[in-house]
Amino acid sequence: MRTKAKKRSFSKESFMQGILALMFSQVLIKILGLLYSLYLTNREGFKDAGNAIYMAGYQIYALLLAISSIGVPNAISKLISEKLAVGDNRGAHRIFKISFATFAVIGLTGTLLLFFGAGFIASKWLEIPEAENTLRVLSPAIFFVSISSVLRGYFNGREKMSATANSQTFEQLLKTVLTITLVEIAAFVTSTNTALMAAAATVATSLATLFSFIYLFRYYKIAIKDVKLSNDEGVKTERGSVKSIIKKILAVSIPISITSLLSSVNKNVDSFTVVRFLKPMIGEAAAKAKYGILSAKVDILTSMPLAFNVAFATALVPAIAGAMAKKDVETVNKRLSFSLLLTILIGLPCTVGMCIFSDGILKLLFPMASDGGVLLAISAIAIIFTALAQTINGALQGLGKVKTPAVAFAVGVIIKIICNIVLIPNRMFMENGAAIGSILCNVASFLIAYVVLRKTVKLEFSLTSLMIKPVIVTAFMGVISYAAFVLMCSFISARLATLIAIVIAVFVYVILVICFKVFSKEEIEMLPKGDKIYKFLKKIKIYA
Repeated sequence: MRTKAKKRSFSKESFMQGILALMFSQVLIKILGLLYSLYLTNREGFKDAGNAIYMAGYQIYALLLAISSIGVPNAISKLISEKLAVGDNRGAHRIFKISFATFAVIGLTGTLLLFFGAGFIASKWLEIPEAENTLRVLSPAIFFVSISSVLRGYFNGREKMSATANSQTFEQLLKTVLTITLVEIAAFVTSTNTALMAAAATVATSLATLFSFIYLFRYYKIAIKDVKLSNDEGVKTERGSVKSIIKKILAVSIPISITSLLSSVNKNVDSFTVVRFLKPMIGEAAAKAKYGILSAKVDILTSMPLAFNVAFATALVPAIAGAMAKKDVETVNKRLSFSLLLTILIGLPCTVGMCIFSDGILKLLFPMASDGGVLLAISAIAIIFTALAQTINGALQGLGKVKTPAVAFAVGVIIKIICNIVLIPNRMFMENGAAIGSILCNVASFLIAYVVLRKTVKLEFSLTSLMIKPVIVTAFMGVISYAAFVLMCSFISARLATLIAIVIAVFVYVILVICFKVFSKEEIEMLPKGDKIYKFLKKIKIYA
């Protein structure tokens, strides 16, 4: 039994192991999320109208969640990694215990606010009264996510990313299965009442967060037996009061949570403005359908590429915080430049591909409700800027510049609000104005964060040099895949042509990345099995 326990211990994982665990988890989460989104959007009685109720309620839930817990994992992981880097194991564990108690109280407060305020929020804020039940059944999830976030932060701080990744995957798998099951039951019992089907979908979220917490807590109780809780030789723990430690935790977590809160506010800008401003022009039903397209189809598709990128943002916080605690600037540069390069290599082709094949993607995935091609194409432009901002924000948080991402995103949200107010009521833009606002929001927050990063640490690279080859490779990929699509449309269906063209795009992109030597020898060796990959590329004369 002891051997099995050690296999689940907090043994540190390498930087790339952590990234891969999180990346695999996030991709699987997005795929599962897309599956139940496809189901809901194509389900008779749900479709875009049901999505409007479901997503409006979910965005309010996400807003309260951002206040109570979203920034917590990065904050806790930063504080714990700094303690562990200098051998203060006892101090690291004390931070965890105090954090758990603190955010249990905060999470419970958020749950009560949402439960008792559901009616007012649905009718007065959202102007979608049908969302009341959706909000109420979501409320318990805030408490469970809050305390789960502290556990995930502890695991991340010990660079045990697989624990977080596994729990998130388990949660999303449960959510997918339960969503489909409960919506079908609600549809049968209520004769496809859209509002009650939307509420049933959110019950699945609350249940999934409960079981995810149980999984995390059991993992912790088993693995804690193998954690070294005594300090390294010669290291003393600063015995501050509980109050002072809570202040320290909040000093880090609040700015990070504000960044997440602003991200949620950014989405809620659409939930507050799209229906409200479109209703006088096109009627309430059509306005809700437009918002359903934006929130449940476009937002989900444009956020899928960011699943890869969350891994870099999450892994960079403890990695850079630990390196800076030991004044290891070389490690900071290596990990940051590598993460930015991979961010660009993932974000650019996704941006271009989604712009080119927007109509085809929607027809392929949502054959029963495929409207929104132009909206998706415009929204996709924001992907690369959002991804870069995520990675840089993770680095800034690790460096201790926790306020910068919040300030940068605050500027972006102000721009977003102005754009929505000005553009959506204009018949030339309408719902596309919300997409334009999102682009400008993310461009602004990225630029501010990047300028501060360059001033904070002496980087041994420039963003321009990192982007030259990826831009060339992406351009070639776009031209070749679109030409293939046009050619195939003359003898096969557009849906099948879209699918084949996307496969061609991926294949061409990978080949071009190798042929253009986008990765240096050192960067290839940072990849899993990097030594073997480099030897193979050298053998076939790609690298000298």
